[in-house]
Amino acid sequence: MNMDHTMFENLLAHIKRYISLSDEEEKKLLPYLTYKELKKKEHVLKEGKVCTANHFIIKGCLRMYSLTENGTEQIVQFGIENWWITDYMSLDTQKPGQFSIQAIEPSAIVILHKNTQDELFRKIPKLERYFRLVLQRAYAASVMRVKYIFTESGEERFRQFTNSFPEFVQRVPQYMLASYLGFTPEFLSKIRAKKN
Repeated sequence: MNMDHTMFENLLAHIKRYISLSDEEEKKLLPYLTYKELKKKEHVLKEGKVCTANHFIIKGCLRMYSLTENGTEQIVQFGIENWWITDYMSLDTQKPGQFSIQAIEPSAIVILHKNTQDELFRKIPKLERYFRLVLQRAYAASVMRVKYIFTESGEERFRQFTNSFPEFVQRVPQYMLASYLGFTPEFLSKIRAKKN
């Protein structure tokens, strides 16, 4: 594929929010990136497969989920523009993962493959700082989500999520939002009915 610089502008801008990159470093980075467009419902990872890359969302919305014992989907993460999404456990251990990652709507992503990541970090060491800062934020958000599930009622969780991420409520199907927040679609319908 032609390495058109504009396909990676969102990612380069995101990186520059955390670290400075020279023009030369940008040129070194681009060959390590792959641009991919996804159809609605297309998977970038399926449960039981080894995760081989990290995915930066240029446009669209993705979800990460697993199947419970009774076959229902449990969503653990959503991602929209300018978010990274991957199965970090599988990516780190290179063992089959327990999560699937799927596009909820037509999307475009930038892929950074694990097998070239260390080489990239040797060429541009400050990128390790970028990924550390991104991961710190993601980890903090994940811990807060666990706190909300344990300490807040379903209504409080919905209100907190709606206030923090209003864009998701418009873009994500109601049953997926319910799965992420840890309750049934029927319960979510009742909460939304009370709000109106």
